[in-house]
Amino acid sequence: MTLSLFDRPAALFLPASNPRAIVKARESAADLVILDLEDAVKPEDKESARTAAVEAVAEGWPMPVAIRINSARTEWHGPDVVAMMHSKVEMIVVPRAEARDELSFVRNQTGRPIAAMIETAKGVLAANEIAHEAAALIAGTNDLSADLRLPRGAGRAPLQMALQSIVLAARAANIAVFDGVFNRLDDEDGFAAEAAEGRELGFDGKSLIHPSQIKRCHAAFAPAEEDVARAKRLVAAATGGAERFEGEMVEAMHVEAARRLLARASRA
Repeated sequence: MTLSLFDRPAALFLPASNPRAIVKARESAADLVILDLEDAVKPEDKESARTAAVEAVAEGWPMPVAIRINSARTEWHGPDVVAMMHSKVEMIVVPRAEARDELSFVRNQTGRPIAAMIETAKGVLAANEIAHEAAALIAGTNDLSADLRLPRGAGRAPLQMALQSIVLAARAANIAVFDGVFNRLDDEDGFAAEAAEGRELGFDGKSLIHPSQIKRCHAAFAPAEEDVARAKRLVAAATGGAERFEGEMVEAMHVEAARRLLARASRA
């Protein structure tokens, strides 16, 4: 099964235990919805959330829907995998991935593509191997900050090497890669700034925790009008090899990048 995620920047997470959130997600402009069975669900609600997620993916959705199962290091992992085997879910999200075989087990059992969440130091160091078993990588910045023992308020500066490593692993494997969540729901400017930073780092999109973040996510990851206009001029002017274009030296790789940007703009 092939599920292209390169042009789906807004990945909305929501607890599968919340029926109202599921209804809102289905009606939203999210590009990908991820029904969560892990962190967002209380232990006593795990079974009912699993049932709700399986029932939800059996219904019609205007966008792809994935389910984040519980980690292999929990008691809920096995029942989650069995439930995924008998569901209509399009993709499975594996949290706290630290080894390639964790993904291959779930993929082989379910026959579904896997998105791996990189949320620990071990996961970052293994990201290259993990990426070659995955359909996408997702940076779990909250858990990663905790695993690295960063002090509260440290921000993203100490995460830069880890974030760049995750992007590099995804690009080497030619798969999509998503930035982590922004926790402050009332800080719209802060979200916009972090989303723009994620785009500059090379992420294809961002994990979201509320539908209110979707519009700004799309704005951050959509090609700017001036970039689209320049890309059109470059493609039209290119004759092959190294040449001068609007005061800069360009080569075939620049033309290829311009074509990718135009393709993305046409699908936005």
